[in-house]
Amino acid sequence: MTLDALPPHQGGAEQLARLLAQALLTGHWQPGDTFPRELDIGKHFAVSRNQVRNALTSLSAAGLLERTAGRGTLVREMGDWHLLDPLMSEWMTGLVNLDPQLVRAIYAFRFSAEPVVAGLAAQAAEAEDLERLERAFAGMENTAGSVDARDEHAEYDVAFHDATYRASHNLVWRQMGHLLRPSIMALIHGSQHRTDTLDDSLARHRQVLDAIRNRDVSAAETAAREVLRRTAIDLGIVS
Repeated sequence: MTLDALPPHQGGAEQLARLLAQALLTGHWQPGDTFPRELDIGKHFAVSRNQVRNALTSLSAAGLLERTAGRGTLVREMGDWHLLDPLMSEWMTGLVNLDPQLVRAIYAFRFSAEPVVAGLAAQAAEAEDLERLERAFAGMENTAGSVDARDEHAEYDVAFHDATYRASHNLVWRQMGHLLRPSIMALIHGSQHRTDTLDDSLARHRQVLDAIRNRDVSAAETAAREVLRRTAIDLGIVS
């Protein structure tokens, strides 16, 4: 892939790193591809070589690129990407068209983790946690019927998942929820824009809320899996 399809760049090395990282995260270049040279990037965006070098250093530190003398710069295998790096989370913010392989990897992690988190929430949720879940779910209900409110609905959906992670009262899981927020948002946007109605998704989220409210660990775990099965259908991961 060339640089020509990328949007224009404004700002310094941080903004350039974000632009190039988002191109990688959306599949503009694939693992194993040769990445453009510093000189070509600088010429294309009309920026200094030092700015390009600093941007590429950030991408390399996040595991996206491998820079080797004599071989140039290569895109690393996705398994080497530091997906939980806070900088990577920042780069994912606002993306809705992640690389399909990355979508499947994030989904697989969520399917393994979120039932556990929901079960912990059923055990540990306090009154304020339930209030956060109920506010988020009410927002989902109020926006589910309007196609024009899909973006707003997605925000409430993400808030629901945020509240579930917080309700676990487990420090590690709460931090994971924070770091995963951009990727969760990307999957939610992707799934919601591929379905005509949100009624089934809404019913499944209600079951999660009811199970946590009733302190039913098993039901919470099952309900969380069902939410994610719906997500997989809408994303086309399963039929």
